[in-house]
Amino acid sequence: MVSLLDIIGPVMVGPSSSHTAGACRLGLLARNLVGGTPDRARVELHGSFARTGEGHGTDKAIVGGLLGYRPDDERLRTALEIAEKDGLDYRFEKTSLDDETEVHPNTVRISVERGERRSVMQGSSLGAGRILVTNIDGYPVEVHGNHHTIVLVAEDVKGSIARIAGLLADNDINIATLRLTRQERGGDAFMVIEVDHEPPLEVRDQIRGLPWVRWAYRLDKVSG
Repeated sequence: MVSLLDIIGPVMVGPSSSHTAGACRLGLLARNLVGGTPDRARVELHGSFARTGEGHGTDKAIVGGLLGYRPDDERLRTALEIAEKDGLDYRFEKTSLDDETEVHPNTVRISVERGERRSVMQGSSLGAGRILVTNIDGYPVEVHGNHHTIVLVAEDVKGSIARIAGLLADNDINIATLRLTRQERGGDAFMVIEVDHEPPLEVRDQIRGLPWVRWAYRLDKVSG
């Protein structure tokens, strides 16, 4: 089924939905992982992003997303200059990620730091502004940005999923999808929870307060 968005593309600033709108949304999600505008960012561009991204404004779009700008924000045009004034220390590199796994040609790996918090996210721009985040901090994930999302790392203990699901239910928050990835039994588990409505920061803090949760962040809905 072809949607109107597939035909006319998203509302955005820039010449390309893949290189601009999608790239901006990836920057927005990376920003969320450290709870705001990062102090430092390393942006590794792969494939088409590396070859033609600068001409299509990919660099401005990603930095704009890191600053919290949406794809239709006119400030994307001057995002690099604004970042320098605001003290966001960023650098771009061209790289190939094919030696690690088969990846989409419009792929970026973004490493961000804010205070003591550090995170690395890999994602791709799929066209028409659609995105897919495939890895966060070494854990394979599937995040499209179509829902408000809670991501967390916790000890792999019995009853953890039920406890978090119950906490969300107590706050009248409905789970759309829940995925859990663990590298080994009894080790750390990475959980991605997509929900139908924006969870209050208090809910995120309640999850953070669970003794076996190492960290938890709320990712804003950036698509759809």
